[in-house]
Amino acid sequence: MVDYVFERHLSGGIHVPANKEASTEHPIRRGLVPSKLILALRQHRGAPAEPVVRVGDRVLRGQIVARPGPAPSAAVHASTSGRVSAIEEHLVLGGDGVQPSPCVVIEPDGRDERIVPDPWPVERASQLERIRLGGLVGLGGAVFPTAEKLGPPVPCKTLIVNGAECEPYISCDDLLMREQPADVVAGALLMTDLLATPLCIIAIERDKPRAIEAIEEAARAVDDPRLKLAEVPTIYPAGGERQLVELLTGDEVPTGCYPSEIGYVCQNVGTAVALRRLVRDGEPLLSRIVTVTGGGIEKPQNVETLLGTPIAELVAFCGGYKEGVIRLIGGGSMMGHALPDDGMPIGKASNCVIAATSAEVRIDPMEWPCIRCGDCASVCPPRLLPQELLVAAHEADFDGLHVLGLQECIECGCCDVICPSHISLTERFRQAKRTLALHDGEAALADEPERRREGSAGSD
Repeated sequence: MVDYVFERHLSGGIHVPANKEASTEHPIRRGLVPSKLILALRQHRGAPAEPVVRVGDRVLRGQIVARPGPAPSAAVHASTSGRVSAIEEHLVLGGDGVQPSPCVVIEPDGRDERIVPDPWPVERASQLERIRLGGLVGLGGAVFPTAEKLGPPVPCKTLIVNGAECEPYISCDDLLMREQPADVVAGALLMTDLLATPLCIIAIERDKPRAIEAIEEAARAVDDPRLKLAEVPTIYPAGGERQLVELLTGDEVPTGCYPSEIGYVCQNVGTAVALRRLVRDGEPLLSRIVTVTGGGIEKPQNVETLLGTPIAELVAFCGGYKEGVIRLIGGGSMMGHALPDDGMPIGKASNCVIAATSAEVRIDPMEWPCIRCGDCASVCPPRLLPQELLVAAHEADFDGLHVLGLQECIECGCCDVICPSHISLTERFRQAKRTLALHDGEAALADEPERRREGSAGSD
């Protein structure tokens, strides 16, 4: 049934230890109901959701507590029934890292009473709006609103359902495909129908034989000719959106474009299951599977976790901390973000929590001067020149950053791993992106009076 088997011909990339064995020994665990839920209104890319509840309101499971803002955006829902105790700002992990966000805080009442869902609509436009109101976003970590991706600007040639999960430590997608393969396949075909595309490829990395076997069996059961299964090489970051498009189709996504602009749509397997639940059960996005792992976790495992659950309560559910934890990371070890504390909530972007010991992270901050070896360029998936970008970032050369393609950096961390001088290149590039965006915004404001004068002169 595996239709495509690819040997490595990706640009760049590196082989890194998977570190997934500890968290894949046990099935997905469920049942955690935390003492409070902290629901961020900014846990997706795009405009934050806008609250529609007030302190003191009682809410039901699945009830909208914040409606989508201007597109792209997605709604936020109560993960269980309870009472709104506060609307206040907290630090949260979103698609752009750790950032402050207004949050709706709910005290669960233990009843888990839920709203009565409306039936799934027939018209495509209404279905996309229901997905938007259902709060669905990309669950691979990018958290881009799903309704926007399922309404691409050009006809979709191929839907790619991403089960590669190439980053170390993260195993939530692997366990999901093993345990709920029929839901993955059903959700993939729902997306195929919405996109009216002739081809859907479920891509799984070669080091996940049990997931491949489970998806094979589920795909064989539905026997849909549009559905294909691809086995991709075990190399990081083979699961990157642009990398998968190039690997599976041979087409390279042009600079400054999204895959959807050239006819390809990529969705995570977790998003496919979330869509299946929304259509079948009327359930919006209320939970996600989180890998809780690292040398500092007593019982590493995957947990289906209510959105808004404080990390501290999730860790306690997994046996608590061992001694020697020196860093808490949200996400994987390559693209994740250091978290300031474990009071932060689980959000839609929270695919993994790592309690790392000194054996798992770099604790020596010493960096040496760049020796111009070029190793970073040889492993860069988007074929950039990290050493030149480093110079431009240091000198605040904004024109140079544009020319060198800073915005094409996917922040994968390959250059950090390979650098013999131990330079933290990825963090430099993250900072440079923020600085460049601020500079470009200020430049646009400065040019606005001149553009108005030119427009006025033209109208005369």
